[in-house]
Amino acid sequence: MICATASEFLEAVGAIGGRLVGLDVGTKTIGLATCDARWSFATPLETLKRGKFSVDLERLRTLVSQHELAGIVVGLPLNMDGSDSPRTQSVRAFARNLAPLELPILLWDERWSTVAVERAMLDQDMSRAKRAEKVDAHAAAHILQGAIDALANLLPHA
Repeated sequence: MICATASEFLEAVGAIGGRLVGLDVGTKTIGLATCDARWSFATPLETLKRGKFSVDLERLRTLVSQHELAGIVVGLPLNMDGSDSPRTQSVRAFARNLAPLELPILLWDERWSTVAVERAMLDQDMSRAKRAEKVDAHAAAHILQGAIDALANLLPHA
């Protein structure tokens, strides 16, 4: 089920409902990140080379099982004015195709995520090769962190 809002996703997952996975879906790779069950911090996990969707789905199914994931946050590449592009439509279709995983899905605005991650890597004086190898998983973590921060703001505070 694709949730239209963070509050709808929160209701579907349940307050602090377990670990989440963040996806940065590219044309050639999928960056993956996970967060802790209390939704405090996101951590880059790995970058998958995209292949046939059925193979990608099986890898994600295994990940869901291994990490006992409760929901999926998919980075949505909107145009700078907030409108959709052909790339946005492709990611929306990818998210719809994740339905067999039977987990709530939140589409999260990912504008600037890759730029922010690349800047941070440059600040760390990371080589171009190392940046290329890690940028997608780190972008997924950036996307997921933004989502869990917003979700945390929706939780009732004790």
